[in-house]
Amino acid sequence: MRIAVVQIQSGADILANLGRIEESARQAAAEGAKLLVYPEASSQAFGTGRLDRDAQEIDGEFAGRLRELAEELRVVIVAGMFAPADTVEREGKTINRVYNLALVTGQGQHLGYRKIHTYDAFNYAESDTVHPGEELVTFQVEGHTLGVAVCYDVRFPEQFKALATKGAKGIVLPTSWADGPDKLPQWRTLTAARALDCTSWIIAAGQARPGGEVEGGTPSGPTGIGHSCVVDPNGQRVAEAGYGEDTLILDIDLDVVDKVRKILPVLGAGKF
Repeated sequence: MRIAVVQIQSGADILANLGRIEESARQAAAEGAKLLVYPEASSQAFGTGRLDRDAQEIDGEFAGRLRELAEELRVVIVAGMFAPADTVEREGKTINRVYNLALVTGQGQHLGYRKIHTYDAFNYAESDTVHPGEELVTFQVEGHTLGVAVCYDVRFPEQFKALATKGAKGIVLPTSWADGPDKLPQWRTLTAARALDCTSWIIAAGQARPGGEVEGGTPSGPTGIGHSCVVDPNGQRVAEAGYGEDTLILDIDLDVVDKVRKILPVLGAGKF
């Protein structure tokens, strides 16, 4: 199956971000890609304003236009967005929380995965403004089952194993991975480890690094480190982008997963 991993740097303007997605999607589809994976927060970048004010349901304009585009191009598009969730009281403040959602649309599907593991780490509490999801999501591309996770989920191997047990041969991973000391080595290690844990392809699309390579290795907040990647079920990195905007287009063999799982039958074999 031919895939496109599209590493963009989204901004504050949802319509402008839509335009960039549409342009790149047409280019990728013209090159034969059937699965197009975009970063977390593709609709609106973190740090560009109140997410709750611009959050949309998956029948709203952002998701609706991507649905039309995916059906026109006969592809599946995965892209990060934000949807309204609930209202909570925190320290005397009323907060309208959102879902950090990965939209999956195309080939007769239109659904959203709500990020399960909120980024409550490194002195930051995403759960203050983001409602954690609860359900695993799988979808179909060209008759193959894939799963979906978002960014911080990559630190939780059980989720990836559960998706593989549900039949996923590949797991798409939209991210906005924060840059900083040791963050790139962690990213590379975690994506390889998750591929090995669940003997599946990992297809990870990250936000491009603001400032590019010049700023690489310094703290960026949750605005991206780039380095989108594709990792095979043996943990080998078969493609990786750099810090800047880029598109990886490549063919992956999802059937190889069956061979790997036969040789390395780790799914369901644990004792704990």
